[in-house]
Amino acid sequence: MSLESDYKVFSLGSNDALAEKIAKRLGTSLGQIKVGPFKSGEQHLQFLENLRGKHVFLIQSTNPPAENLVRLMLAIDAAHGASASEVNVVMPFFGYSRQDKKSKSREPISARVMAMTLETLGATRLLTMDLHNDAIGGFFRRTIVDNLYARRVFIPHFKEFFKEALEKDDLVVVSPDAGGVVRAQSYGKRLMKEGELAIIHKERDIPNQVARMKLIGDVKGKVALIVDDIADTCGTLVRAADLLAENGAREVYAAAAHGLLSGSALETIQDSPIKRLFVTDSVDTGRDLGDKIEVVSVGELFGEAIERIETGESLSELFETD
Repeated sequence: MSLESDYKVFSLGSNDALAEKIAKRLGTSLGQIKVGPFKSGEQHLQFLENLRGKHVFLIQSTNPPAENLVRLMLAIDAAHGASASEVNVVMPFFGYSRQDKKSKSREPISARVMAMTLETLGATRLLTMDLHNDAIGGFFRRTIVDNLYARRVFIPHFKEFFKEALEKDDLVVVSPDAGGVVRAQSYGKRLMKEGELAIIHKERDIPNQVARMKLIGDVKGKVALIVDDIADTCGTLVRAADLLAENGAREVYAAAAHGLLSGSALETIQDSPIKRLFVTDSVDTGRDLGDKIEVVSVGELFGEAIERIETGESLSELFETD
């Protein structure tokens, strides 16, 4: 039996463009599926292919609207009902990942709810990227969690894009907060000779509003690259960029694995000192992103991961970047 006949890859609609790239990397075509709302607004889904005994891969990020999550839930159930032997969830962006703990009383731990839902429905494996907190994997008891890193595609891109600055040792990687230091270090040691960082210390009063920011480190005359996992409204990101510019950074760039770009984020970035914001295609905003935002695809990365899963090869190599 050929490898292709053993597994099927389906797109559930949140990011068809990325799904096509993943399928192309695998040398296959996306499976046939019917998805869409009833007139009542409730979601309908039907697989149009035989799934008996197959390994099924469902590609669906769970960014808004909520229908993306509902479709995924329905698809997992339908695949099991069609006698698929494995139902693997490919979720480039794991929605609700920022709610990984209680910040106030009487709040849900939404990331845990997501994990419990996927596991209860019978997800064999979760293949995702740049979880907001790696510990989210611990919310799963039986489902296998493989958390890929966007740096696998960002690092080679940055080595070329910032080639001149790297040769002159003029690049400094910046963590936008204390919680992102480990992530920034992972980029710094792979890009720079010394791997020195700058860190922005911030005191947050209420969500999406930062009271005070303080820069730790020297960026004067340097090319600064802010590295984060999610670019959402971008207000905090732009305040960080302003702070770097005020402290003498020659140029300011930013990178985020997941470009949610909510609300007026595009205008905020356009009017900021950020020369370019790099994001992956883990999320499809369905909008023209303008000339300041550059998308680096993770289609090859997810395609290779699925291939390694199906051939029994280790995924460890995908977590490392030269």
